[in-house]
Amino acid sequence: MSRSLIYLVAGARPNFMKIAPIVRALQARADRFEFKIVHTGQHYDREMSDVFFDELGIPKPDYHLEAGGGSHATQTAKIVVAFEEICQTARPDCVLVVGDVNSTLACSIVAKKQLIPVAHVEAGLRSGDMRMPEEINRLVTDSISDWFFCTEPSGVDNLLREGKSQDVVFHVGHVMVDNLLYQRDQLNSADKSGMESESLKQQFEKYGVVTLHRPSNVDDEATLRGIASALLEISAKLPLIFPVHPRTRGNLERFGLSLGPNVLLTKPLSYMEFLNLWKDAALIMTDSGGLQEETTALGIPCLTLRENTERPVTADEGSNVLVGPDPVRILEEAAKVLAGQGKQGRRPALWDGKAAERIVADLDHLLAVK
Repeated sequence: MSRSLIYLVAGARPNFMKIAPIVRALQARADRFEFKIVHTGQHYDREMSDVFFDELGIPKPDYHLEAGGGSHATQTAKIVVAFEEICQTARPDCVLVVGDVNSTLACSIVAKKQLIPVAHVEAGLRSGDMRMPEEINRLVTDSISDWFFCTEPSGVDNLLREGKSQDVVFHVGHVMVDNLLYQRDQLNSADKSGMESESLKQQFEKYGVVTLHRPSNVDDEATLRGIASALLEISAKLPLIFPVHPRTRGNLERFGLSLGPNVLLTKPLSYMEFLNLWKDAALIMTDSGGLQEETTALGIPCLTLRENTERPVTADEGSNVLVGPDPVRILEEAAKVLAGQGKQGRRPALWDGKAAERIVADLDHLLAVK
């Protein structure tokens, strides 16, 4: 049997962590698969893109579309045009997209229009919030994908309710957790003396970690001001380390907001630096989807500053609590954690580090009968 060619699409920060275990699983089946990595360049700052390939042990991209910058429409259009040319020049047997970013949407559209099967990893997640660009990307991608790999039961339920056939929907676990467990093991055996995050940690006996980047939280002055007031109050009892997204830093400055002396602002950290930082935190406060899942996987208390989540298993079973941007609610739940009364969660089913192996096994079968 000839080998199947799979294009793995990565473009934004979370994608890199998700394709890494899939790459390793495909490399283990080199008799059956060949793959090429398509880096759309959606995140064009080296600190938020290329460095991840180095740290995660992913081969350098076979294609780089250089589609960073611009509006959502401009970025998506650039990816569509560039990826179409690649698919026409060297047609793959399958295009595998991950997550819910513009690259996911753009490349799935191109593949589908060329009748190339689309596999969506992290399929079926729904927040119900159409104000989120990611929700639109998820819905469109799932509406045209052929094969669906789900991280949690809610994803399966959503897809079946939307009319997908049970034969093409697979509950496989989570490649993000595969990567997390792999990288944690790598980190535990590494020399961390030269890591910036290690020196940050050593400044505090106990600390919390903050991330904020969603437009709904950081673009509205009143909302960001409320969150900032909660962080300021919490930091009086628990020092906070805040790797600041460029968008967030700009708005903090524009609105004249100070977080006080106990909130340490840093530049964005690479994946391994950030993992080294948050894995030992007493509390995480975030509006990130991926971090909700990673904290659940390691049992770290997490307050999610969003009104909804497309990852309900993290709140139903894990260590995640939805608090929204309401400073009163943030303070209430933070106080519980600091008093040792925070939510205790458990790691969900199939979050065992073997999701990528299941995906590759399913692809083997699907492509054999295609």
